[in-house]
Amino acid sequence: MRFDFHPRDYPTSPGCYLMKDEAGTILYIGKAKNLRNRLSSYFRGTPKLERTRSLVAEVASIEVVLVHNEAESLFLENNLIKLHKPKYNRALKKDNSGYAYLKVTKERVPRLDIHYRTRRSMPVSAGPGAVGSRMFGPYPNGKFRNALLEFVNEHYGLRSCQRLPKRVCLYYHLGKCSGICEGMISREAYLERVAQAERLLANRENELIAELKREMMEHAERLEFERAEGLRRQIASLERLLVKQVVDRDSDVNQDVLYFGDAHVMIVSLQAGMIRAMSFEALDREPDRTRTAERFLAERYGGDRPQELILSGSWDLRRLKQALRTKGTAPVTLTVPKRGDKLRLLELCRQNYEYRAAAAASAEPEARSALPGK
Repeated sequence: MRFDFHPRDYPTSPGCYLMKDEAGTILYIGKAKNLRNRLSSYFRGTPKLERTRSLVAEVASIEVVLVHNEAESLFLENNLIKLHKPKYNRALKKDNSGYAYLKVTKERVPRLDIHYRTRRSMPVSAGPGAVGSRMFGPYPNGKFRNALLEFVNEHYGLRSCQRLPKRVCLYYHLGKCSGICEGMISREAYLERVAQAERLLANRENELIAELKREMMEHAERLEFERAEGLRRQIASLERLLVKQVVDRDSDVNQDVLYFGDAHVMIVSLQAGMIRAMSFEALDREPDRTRTAERFLAERYGGDRPQELILSGSWDLRRLKQALRTKGTAPVTLTVPKRGDKLRLLELCRQNYEYRAAAAASAEPEARSALPGK
């Protein structure tokens, strides 16, 4: 039986969609600038491709996850496909595909390398500090990422060789490497250049763009127009791609974001900075609103728990912390954000709450999962 698709049931916002069969198994994960238009294209007439016709024939339900912008939909789609590997998704299933980071290696003489995060084991970085512990990105455009890698290596004279040779190579004579292999620069001075490269990559987008523009002007003044044009394209790509996004960050803290409504709570779960699960759950309401939250948190987080809970609203945090104090469980940080990435995560959580609350009001008012559980 063909899925009964109603366009008005779906928002015109950007986001990801998960097509499932009758058993709840994810068949396909996609992204869209406009979810309603994209989903309508599957059910408007008969799809031309046999693979699409087979997919549509199996669809029994469609879940959507709203995000702030197109960049977030790209990253979220990439992560979810790697986690769940739906049978109708051909691309992005392997961990060494999709959007990579740049990371300083932990070698005695470090270099900047491409790094893909493993979604299955969800490794947590060591956090800022020691050499080799920080990742920068992710970068949706592989060509831009490679160009940025080349630029930073050349700008700071970092080695790009897989194995450190005993003598300088052509890159040194071309002025693209500092010659650390033959001692043309001390290890201490080289490590300072590595730290400078880290600081550049950790800068705000505008500062990184300004550095690239300065380099572009230098090439133009030396009449190196081809190099200048290449950098101009890199700058344009960077300005398009580095839209603020919070669905895929390098973090050493696992977090749950909770948006409390009158009758439901929306929960977005992140591991190592990546959105991994989302759920819309009913609340057992009490006369005292804080008591409602206390009861919910105690029941849901009595065992395994993330290191931090990010909460909407105003609360007596002392009472909530007391409700979460259980013998044998790790302590948890409670945060009510006022600015920054955590507030943006809470806003994303609110968007999805409002969409699902409206859907629940027009259908069955039951708790429904938006993404597979953890």
